Amino acid sequence: VQLQASGGGLVQAGGSLRLSCAASGSTFNNYMMAWFRQAPGKEREFVAAIRWSGGLIYYANSVKGRFSISKDDAKNMVNLQMNSLKYEDTAVYYCAAKDLTRTKVVGPRGPYDYWGQGTLVTVSS
Repeated sequence: VQLQASGGGLVQAGGSLRLSCAASGSTFNNYMMAWFRQAPGKEREFVAAIRWSGGLIYYANSVKGRFSISKDDAKNMVNLQMNSLKYEDTAVYYCAAKDLTRTKVVGPRGPYDYWGQGTLVTVSS
């Protein structure tokens, strides 16, 4: 499985960005797809997740109401629409995939099996 994240950049506070994660190398019907982020000097944290089959969606409280995760079945992509960005959203954002048939942890949080390379989001205040 390969995950390729894109869409990061520099944006002013209050602005928007859309991140995309292109997934390949498997069929993803039994996967949970997620976005995590890691700010400088901080631990990596969960942002949002979507269950590929059924579309169950989960958000961290810090992004609920501002971020929206979605999937594109035809393109095997997972997107993260980020609105009303804040300075504290600055981080490297990673997409991740978890095979739900190989784990007992079927919720949106870790551990995840595959990780993309990360894309930097910088929000200027």
